[in-house]
Amino acid sequence: MFEDLPADWVLRGGRSLTSSIVAKEVDPKADALGPANKIVFAPGLLAGTTAPNSGRLSVGTKSPLTGGIKEANVGGQAAQRLGRLGIAAVVVEGDPSDKRWVLHLSKEGARLDDGTPYWGQANYECAEALRAAYGPKVATIQVGPAGERGYRNSTVACTDPEGNPARHAGRGGVGAVMGARGLKAVVVDDAGTERPAAADKERFDSARKTLVDGLRSHPVTSQGLPTYGTAILINIINEAGGLPTRNFSTGRFDRAEAISGETVHQNCEDRGGQREHACMTGCVVHCSNVYNDKDGNYVSSGLEYETIWALGANCDNSDIDAIARMDRLCDDLGLDTIEMGDTFGVAMEGGALPWGDAARMIELFEDIRQGTEMGQKLGNGCAHAGAAFAVTRVPAVKRQGIPAYDPRAVKGIGVTYATSTMGADHTSGYAVATNILKVGGDVDPLAAEGQCPLSNGLQQATVLFDSAGLCVFLAFAALDQPDSLAAIPEMISAQHGVPFGLEQIGPYGETLLSIQRDFNRGAGFTAKDDRLPKFFSTEKLPPHDVTWDVPDGELDQVCGWSPVLEM
Repeated sequence: MFEDLPADWVLRGGRSLTSSIVAKEVDPKADALGPANKIVFAPGLLAGTTAPNSGRLSVGTKSPLTGGIKEANVGGQAAQRLGRLGIAAVVVEGDPSDKRWVLHLSKEGARLDDGTPYWGQANYECAEALRAAYGPKVATIQVGPAGERGYRNSTVACTDPEGNPARHAGRGGVGAVMGARGLKAVVVDDAGTERPAAADKERFDSARKTLVDGLRSHPVTSQGLPTYGTAILINIINEAGGLPTRNFSTGRFDRAEAISGETVHQNCEDRGGQREHACMTGCVVHCSNVYNDKDGNYVSSGLEYETIWALGANCDNSDIDAIARMDRLCDDLGLDTIEMGDTFGVAMEGGALPWGDAARMIELFEDIRQGTEMGQKLGNGCAHAGAAFAVTRVPAVKRQGIPAYDPRAVKGIGVTYATSTMGADHTSGYAVATNILKVGGDVDPLAAEGQCPLSNGLQQATVLFDSAGLCVFLAFAALDQPDSLAAIPEMISAQHGVPFGLEQIGPYGETLLSIQRDFNRGAGFTAKDDRLPKFFSTEKLPPHDVTWDVPDGELDQVCGWSPVLEM
């Protein structure tokens, strides 16, 4: 069934649209894996256009991992294709009983096909089978065996320009909800379509050129990321003393060079891989890569900073090829690499496997695939693993594992972890840019002062990026170049023919954040859920020997909690 968007939702897309639909139509107290929950796929407001890096897809639902509202964001080809089809969102609801489906979308409309032949297939096999059945140029959105099993650490995979299911909406267990709806895949075929017309093409093209020029001149997006990929951060964050190592017990990894962006770059060069790879059509940054093994065989696209940290330094593992192999296994099964690395770190601290034992880590993916007792302990996230292995030092907020920056040494991102509506999520307010990279200003990463306003402003602005379908890396140029920032609302206004300017970015973001916070409060969240684990406040982090000391009262101001009166 197709329906028009409400007139007052004309500027809701991507995250603002998925969260608006979930907040309106899903009971916050509903079972996340029950029939009352829904999963929503929404491209951004600029999807299908020539706006740079505008192919991000938002996947929204009530999270089975956090129990709150969730938006997981992913690149790949699907969002651009949905934009060309004129589809603002796909809402999947209801009880599938024992049926399995593939949803096919094209200019002829939508239809549900039997998905039984694909159920049980891992993502690479499934993507190949779907292309064979529906055509070699289709884009797919699909769920792997982890999502079929209902693991709370399961992803939704999207195919990249080469057809590999290597781009993942990773956080929050969204794959489990897709699996619970009986939906194996969405096939998006945009054959015969054209780009959506801009209401004011001249204004749109001018703003687009401004942003492209800004990205091609900014050193991060024109030099650092294309050359070394996101893994350029391994050495940078390690030097800053904020690279979480051995389950967040220290901020430096003594073998960081072996897993660095420079090493990944050299391996790609030596093995016939590819650097400066685009995860989606229209990308002008090209921060991805195609990583091959020592024999020149494809392993993954691409090998990213968060993955390398999670399955590397956090687990005391410096074998970059083993990390790449685990990245491929996560992609194939549909597992979030951040959550998986946090989970292995907790399991190692609990004595379930030795520190740095990459071979054993690889073996355990088969347990996850088969659903053994050990697989269940590892497949449902690090908070679940903490309980299963009797570990108290569990790096999670709202039950979601903390990403690759220790909040004691990068305190702005610690505020984002604590106060994000969606659990520990670095992309919802990337304060690392200002704390470490000195983009958009300079706020001392080791000091508590100024971190809450920094994070709050970035969280509001990120709502716009996620809603427009823009890659968050465009923020590097936007934070340093006023013209690049102004070009983003200008493109949205010109495309949709409605007024929208710089002054509306903050209120736009705060409106959506309020919707998400209200949902979470309805689900039972309190101010206590907007806190980091206690060990960050009590354990000093080498090498700076710092603790987490941002006052709770300041965190409450970010989240809109009323002050607690002392009696």
